[in-house]
Amino acid sequence: MTPEDLGNLIATGETLSVEFKGEERHALSDGDLVEAIVCLANRADDTLGWLLVGVEDDGRVTGARPRHHDHTDPLRLQALISNRTRPSLAVRAEVLPIGGSQVLVIEVPSTRSPVGTADGKYLRRVLGGDGRPACHPMHFHEMQSLQADRGLLDYSALPVASVQWDDLDPLEFERFRRFIRESQGRGDAALVDLPDLELAKALGAVEVGRAVSAVRVAGLLLFGREEALRRFLPVHEVAFQVLAGLEVRVNDFFRWPLLRVVEEIDGRFRARIQETELMAGMVRVGVPDYPPRALREALANALIHRDYTRLGAVHVQWHDDRIEISNPGGFPSGVTLDTLLVVSPHPRNPLLADAFKRAGVVERTARGIDTMFTDFLRAGLAVPDYRRSTPSDVVAVLRGGRPDLAWVHLLVEEERRGPALGLHELLAMRTATLAAVVTVRGARTILQADQEEAAGVLTRLAERGLLERGADGERFRLNASVRRRLRLPRPDRRRVSDDLGEVERSVLDAIAAAGQVTRAQLVEAHHLSVDQAKRVLDGMVRRGLIERRGAGRGVHYAAAQKKRAIARSYGRSPDTARKPRGSTPAGKGKR
Repeated sequence: MTPEDLGNLIATGETLSVEFKGEERHALSDGDLVEAIVCLANRADDTLGWLLVGVEDDGRVTGARPRHHDHTDPLRLQALISNRTRPSLAVRAEVLPIGGSQVLVIEVPSTRSPVGTADGKYLRRVLGGDGRPACHPMHFHEMQSLQADRGLLDYSALPVASVQWDDLDPLEFERFRRFIRESQGRGDAALVDLPDLELAKALGAVEVGRAVSAVRVAGLLLFGREEALRRFLPVHEVAFQVLAGLEVRVNDFFRWPLLRVVEEIDGRFRARIQETELMAGMVRVGVPDYPPRALREALANALIHRDYTRLGAVHVQWHDDRIEISNPGGFPSGVTLDTLLVVSPHPRNPLLADAFKRAGVVERTARGIDTMFTDFLRAGLAVPDYRRSTPSDVVAVLRGGRPDLAWVHLLVEEERRGPALGLHELLAMRTATLAAVVTVRGARTILQADQEEAAGVLTRLAERGLLERGADGERFRLNASVRRRLRLPRPDRRRVSDDLGEVERSVLDAIAAAGQVTRAQLVEAHHLSVDQAKRVLDGMVRRGLIERRGAGRGVHYAAAQKKRAIARSYGRSPDTARKPRGSTPAGKGKR
């Protein structure tokens, strides 16, 4: 880390991954230091953690006091932390100068299993009641949750104390078989003819010796009676709500076995979904305002991946223009918004996920996210949005409404001529439809792919006659015939320029009000792609209107120096900026 990086890190303030420890009033003891390290190591996300000693809670740099006579030895400090944590934690420490003071910077990696102090104290980094990061005691069920997030523990495979075979409902076993029979080949047909006990054993729902010795969490969730679920697994709850503004029209809560919940809510989905009829030649195509299969996948994902060690219900909220499905428990380890489409399947509760697949509720390929995105794109709707997710909750926002019928008609015609477009092709085409141009670099971000794969997707679309390649080979736009089939107006270069001018004015206004602006804020405010926002900001930097500051995640944009901005606005360097009228040197006349 450089002093500049450190300054940017301090400027962002404390987060779940960054903690400040000031020593202005009193020195930080070794015990307090180790506890702060343990707390950061037990955070929920996979990013690097940073402990900054010598920075007060308000961000003031007051400096770290020497820990070894007149200096701080980073190697001795690393050894101290390793010796006083269980299991031993390897950190990296260094002392950096900033603003005339010395700050002790300790890099704390995330751990796959809970870490405690040598005397048995476990802490975790969470948001406190005031919304600020804090260190709280880490309880046993939270250790299980952390291990499940890291893929080290399947909570759904743990036995539930005191639950007997009689606490399971025979009707739920029959419901499981019915799901398989109605799954159109997606379920495991070999399970249909098995008796209840053999079916439970095949799914791993029970532990069996000579008799059933224990019922696992997955078995209770799949087949448990309602009263048993309320008693032995009180955290399990599913809410279905219909909201019209501030008015609550439906507000039902269920503590039922999972397949019964899926059946009930899936029926409510289908009763509310509306279809628009489209005639593609002689074929009638029904285009829904919400794809039923995608909604079922989203619901199943929330039930499979929720953290059953935490209080809170799975919420299904039907708004006027969208459906929001949320569940307790953040993304599992390795899954982020930037890898959602490409990361390998990693369920938090593998035993439960396997049962859902064998019942035919979800795809056997475990690529439910791909199914959701594809179905929404094929219906001419916006893709599911997970940006409101937090380390403690996953929130899927599914926007419905009137589908783009011209887009659906185009896809139907293309499927007649050749193979159906895959998810990556659909994403690239939709981007080209909504934006004037799609670049290889922009496609990398949208498709979550590398340079070669993104270029291959765009090239295949160009070979099918759907896109046109620009002269530079990097830019692609919709073919003119495709634009006519989609009933899109011809691109108006003057209008595009005006729009960018409005965005640029918005950037300058935001900097004047807050002192800085980030690319993410520009994307959110103007609904731009990441690539579009970057082009706007880079163009303003080149013209000297703003300056790029910081590095990595701390990159932001601030006002440029006045002389530089004025000079570059006239297309000259700062040293040769246009002089005021009347300052022409003697002997130099006008041509």
